[in-house]
Amino acid sequence: MLDRLIEWSARNVFLVLLATLAVIGGGVYAVKQTPLDALPDLSDTQVIVFTPYQGQAPRVVEDQVTYPLTTAMLAVPKAKVVRGFSMFGASYVYVIFEDGTDIYWARSRVLEYLSSVQGSLPEGVSPQLGPDATGVGWVFQYALTGKDQSLADLRSVQDWYVRYQLTKAGGVAEVASVGGFVKEYQVIVDP
Repeated sequence: MLDRLIEWSARNVFLVLLATLAVIGGGVYAVKQTPLDALPDLSDTQVIVFTPYQGQAPRVVEDQVTYPLTTAMLAVPKAKVVRGFSMFGASYVYVIFEDGTDIYWARSRVLEYLSSVQGSLPEGVSPQLGPDATGVGWVFQYALTGKDQSLADLRSVQDWYVRYQLTKAGGVAEVASVGGFVKEYQVIVDP
């Protein structure tokens, strides 16, 4: 069979060249039409709901904030997984959606359900959505250092100066502060 294919190709050089050009042209067309991304986003569509509840223990945050938010988010259409995390003074609820869900559609559905649960949260507690960024969006990490500076001083510089300057840069969705000691003022009233 291979001998016959070689003989036919030798007799029909024009057809072989024409078929070769057609295959090359089809390959070039396919390469130009294929969307390519340097870092393909393989992460699920997710919306993060962050709720600060200052000065409260994780158990109180869990009972009064995380649990009502998590149960409300379970009813969001196309939600695949809902995870809630409680810590000192903060609650995080991650709503992970089915594959193919548009991020802006998902964010608007979560906002709708947040408005319905707002009345069952403690007074003064207002949930907010995290940035519309994905898991591959963490591009740059840096550390502030300073001679004779405490971790609280460095965190204050980060929170009050550096963060705002970096947020102004194009394409930056969020600057997240990690580490250090957040400066806190407490007022104790003497009755």
